[in-house]
Amino acid sequence: MVRWLPLESNPDFVVNLGLKPTWSFVDVFGLDPELLAMLPQPTCALLLLFPTSDKYHEYKTEQEEKVKEHGQEVSPNLFFMKQTIGNACGTVAIIHSIANNTDVLQLDEGFLKKFIDSTKSLSPDEKGERLESDENICEAHAACAQEGQTETPSVDDRVDLHFVAIVHRDGCLYELDGRKLFPINHGKSSEETFLQDAAEVCKEYMKRDPTQLHFTVVALSKTE
Repeated sequence: MVRWLPLESNPDFVVNLGLKPTWSFVDVFGLDPELLAMLPQPTCALLLLFPTSDKYHEYKTEQEEKVKEHGQEVSPNLFFMKQTIGNACGTVAIIHSIANNTDVLQLDEGFLKKFIDSTKSLSPDEKGERLESDENICEAHAACAQEGQTETPSVDDRVDLHFVAIVHRDGCLYELDGRKLFPINHGKSSEETFLQDAAEVCKEYMKRDPTQLHFTVVALSKTE
């Protein structure tokens, strides 16, 4: 497997790839309604960083088997890609959050817009493979991974944390995890209820692994 440098919870490098500076990834200080209300609006995606313990892998298998058995509805407009690169979960989550909100984000011309436009009709596996060969995004990821580090990271560093994106698309709430076989539809949602609905998904992750403390949530919000 191709491996990239581990990426910290610092996804600002997407500005260099075409995300307008009026939109930013901002810290979420809590999932209670009063703290969510402090986020700049509109907010169109949440990124959850969490420990990949045995409980994650057990629930992942359980969740996938349930979807295989019962099926689920997935919008044909949803952008979902597989993660085929080690340590690339942060970049995959960022792409998921932006690619499913291009109508409001209105990306500038750049590497990210080119990647999204050229891959949106591909299968999830093909999207993942295309990312492997995208030198511009790879270089941007590597540059960001080395910023602010106390020591230079290595592609062989063991990383026990994982990013997923949560977005609203065509009336439903989706969890997008490039390590899973498919997107997970968490039910009906709307622009008005998105934050509360997405926060509930984050809370469920925390409830499943209550002994873990390393959970971080960031939001893609309009800040100007």
